[in-house]
Formats: sequence, C-alpha cells, structure tokens
Amino acid sequence: MQLFKCQNCEQVLYFENTTCVKCGLRLGYLPDRGALSAVKPDGATWVALANPKARYRFCANWESYACNWMVDAGEGEAYCRACRHNRTIPDLSSPENHRDWQKIEQAKRRLFYSLIRLKLPLPTPGSGDPEPLVFDFLADPPQGPKVLTGHDNGVITLSLREADDAEREKVRASMGELYRTLLGHFRHEVGHFYWDKLVRDGGQLEAFRALFGDERDDYGEALNRHYEQGAPADWQERFVSSYATMHPWEDWAETFSHYLHILDTLEMAGAFGIRIDPDITDDTALQADISFDPHRVRDVRRIIDAWLPLTYAVNCLNRSMGQPDLYPFVIPPAVVEKLAFIHDTVQGRVPAVRPSQGAVPAAAQ
Repeated sequence: MQLFKCQNCEQVLYFENTTCVKCGLRLGYLPDRGALSAVKPDGATWVALANPKARYRFCANWESYACNWMVDAGEGEAYCRACRHNRTIPDLSSPENHRDWQKIEQAKRRLFYSLIRLKLPLPTPGSGDPEPLVFDFLADPPQGPKVLTGHDNGVITLSLREADDAEREKVRASMGELYRTLLGHFRHEVGHFYWDKLVRDGGQLEAFRALFGDERDDYGEALNRHYEQGAPADWQERFVSSYATMHPWEDWAETFSHYLHILDTLEMAGAFGIRIDPDITDDTALQADISFDPHRVRDVRRIIDAWLPLTYAVNCLNRSMGQPDLYPFVIPPAVVEKLAFIHDTVQGRVPAVRPSQGAVPAAAQ
C-alpha cells in the first residue's frame, strides 16, 4: 500500500479516506491509475483531479457508504473493479449487518489493490471465464449451521461473523492462531483461487509438488488428521504456519497470503521512507533500505532481506507498547523457496526449484 496526496491542497491521504480533512473535497480511488483522487461534481459525473480529462462515477456501493472506488463514466458498469465480483451481500436492513459488511468491503478493497498491482487475472461472472472470482458474504441463518469461510471453484465465502472483532478474537484464541484478520482471510482464500489459475491451469503442478507436496492427497483425511493430531513438532522448519502443514493446498494458500502481507507492508514502509540501520551493530542482516517497489523486484531474496529487519524493528516497537508482535512468524529457508515459487509464478516466469540458501533468522524472539 502507498500513501496518497490531495491534488487540491497536498494533504496526505490514506487509502480509506473519503473526504480530504483539509480542503473538504470528496475523494475517490481510480483503480486503473492507482490513485486516490480529489473529485469535483460535473453534472451527473465527477471530475477527478488526478485525471481531469476523464469523467467518473462512484461505484454503486458508494450509496451504501461501502466503497469509495470509481468507474469510468463511459463504461456500462455500475460497480467498480472490486465490487463487481460480489455475488451475495447480507441483508442491509440490519444495522449490524450493514456495519459488518462495510468492514468486509474495506478489507476487500485492500486485497484488490494488491491483485491489480500484481496484474493478476480477475475474471468476473460475465467474462465468460469458466471459473470467475466471486464473493458471497453471508450471515449465519437463524436456524441451521454456521457459515464457514472458504473457497470452492472460484467462489469465496466469508462469514459475516468474522467482521465482529470480539468474535474473531475469541475464535483466534480458541484455535491457538497467531493472527486472524479480515484481510488475512481474503488473502488466504484468494490464494486458493490463484492456485487453480496459476498452478493447476498454468502447467506448474510438478514444480508445485516438488515444494509443497502432492495435492492429490485426500483433503478430508488431512483435515481430520490435522485437528486430531495437530502440526508436526518440527513444522516451523518447513512451514510458515501450523495450518500450512494440513495439506499442500493450505500450505500454498498460507504462503500466498504471507506473500501479499509482505509486499503490501514493504510498499507502505517504502512510502514512509523507512530505513532500518540500528547503531548497536554493523550486522547487515539487521539493515534494510526499502527504497524499491516490491511488486517489481525479480529476486525474492531482495524482498526477504528487507522484510526481516523491518519485522525485527516493528515487533520491538509493538513490544514497547505492550502489544503482541506485528508479525509473529518465522520464515525458514524452506519457506523462502516456497515464496520464491509464488513470486516467480505471479510474475509470469517459469519457476524452478532452487536449492535452499543459508538459514534465515526468525523475527524478533
């Protein structure tokens, strides 16, 4: 994620802002230009100061205070590039549903920011793609089983319950998870979607199996085994999370979500001009100059070499405030290889299974 600036008054803006706090102009995000723009009304359309020759409309979900993205007025689309993937939204006559849905949409827009930046395929239901990307945001029925978050053939279902911060934290603690957020759910589940697109349909199955294992192993049996026996004792030597040990599909999805975590956070750190260089040591492993675009880097090692010092620093800052680590995970060499495979696949290069390099230290312990 990057920082933005109001084109009218140069006030620093954040991705979720809808109005400039300094000059009062409305703000709209232009996904094809990657710009958050001050806008002015022009009849039934809007002029975006970031692209004044064009005319825009707000996404139809703007009327529900759930989206600040814009659509070219010449397009026949009512919804923006993110919202047109919605298939089901909850009953908005319920204030609680409306509030939770707004939180979900906010996280989803951050997901789509990354997917667009990476130029990943985003087939919509009307595109003719046999497996488009669609979302069902569902509340638990009054009678019946609870909604389960998951992915199935392009359909990502997200339980509205996950937008309740207290409920989500309760689940996280009960399951012994280090991390559980709406954005994390989106990044994990969309990882399953891109396994279908980039690995299964991209001719990368053999290379995938060499790193992640054989996805043909029975998923149901793997799921039961994981919840009955837990993760292997040595899981931190080969996996980014304990859940990643459950099945090769989950290993891919967990690693894919961390890949997006890393890129997005590094981009924001770079936007703030953050540089890590502690005076206490000359150890280069604790130094990082994050003056690069992580979306355009060819070698994933450059990304990891910047990420690790950054996590040392932010984890220590969090601890100074009595907060848990921002990034409470370890990235061993085996996971670096998996991240490299995902990076190369996303970048459109034919990945190769490379021998592990030197040990990668854990985040601040």
